[in-house]
Amino acid sequence: MPQRTEKKKSFFNKLHDKYRLVLMNDDTFEEKLSFRLTRFNVFIFFGALSIFLVVATTYLIAFTPLREYIPGYGDFNTRKVLRELTLRADSLETNLRQKDLYIMNIRNIVEGREILDYIPDSLASLTSYEIDELPRSREDSILRAEMESIGGYAVSMVSTDIYAGNNINQFFFFPPIKGIITNHFDPVHGHYGVDLVADPNEAIKSTLDGTVIFAGWTLETGYTISIQHTSNLISVYKHNSVMLKQAGELVKAGEVIAIIGNSGILSSGPHLHFELWFNGNPVNPVDYIIF
Repeated sequence: MPQRTEKKKSFFNKLHDKYRLVLMNDDTFEEKLSFRLTRFNVFIFFGALSIFLVVATTYLIAFTPLREYIPGYGDFNTRKVLRELTLRADSLETNLRQKDLYIMNIRNIVEGREILDYIPDSLASLTSYEIDELPRSREDSILRAEMESIGGYAVSMVSTDIYAGNNINQFFFFPPIKGIITNHFDPVHGHYGVDLVADPNEAIKSTLDGTVIFAGWTLETGYTISIQHTSNLISVYKHNSVMLKQAGELVKAGEVIAIIGNSGILSSGPHLHFELWFNGNPVNPVDYIIF
């Protein structure tokens, strides 16, 4: 027992024994630097240095971009980023389908077709006839070639914050023409506007300020002009003899846009077929305009 105690004491005493570390010139034996050390101080120094290196390495791996270069180290934000990207893609797809439906309904309005509530999976499933099945005239071929070369005029959707709470009664509509109504609004039988008879070569005017979204010739309605107004309003003017505006032009209320005519196979005489659409639905122009 005394021998073991003596060995232990001698070991702990050695930890506090002082040593001198001297750096000297090998040629002249001149002393340059000297340090007083103990075994205990050296142990504390290297222990603290090891702990610092471990903590620094852990911090670099966990909180800096260096962790991306370590094979097998997963990024916990990847799933969150992928989820956000998926939601954005779904939103963009929904917005795109809404715009496609909006443009398709504008085309259906101009061509006198039924308004759709959704985009069908296949356009071939539509019950309405295709233009390709109809006999082509010289004007039809010219219009097809022109539209294929320049493309249709794109109309941006009116943002919902503009027309979400509006009322059509707040607008002051300019009469497109002064005349006699010969055929009234009858959506049940597919007549989405009113027919107006006036003097020959009578000028047709825009009912509100807007942008011409279609100005061309169709087999059924002849020379037709459609104007996009604010608050998701669209006015349509069919069976004209002369068109004075082109797609993309801005027009003012009361500005002359066409001349009354008798064009199109659905026309039975010189008149204006006028339609008014609000939020994608036809409305009776007589309720808002005095002709």
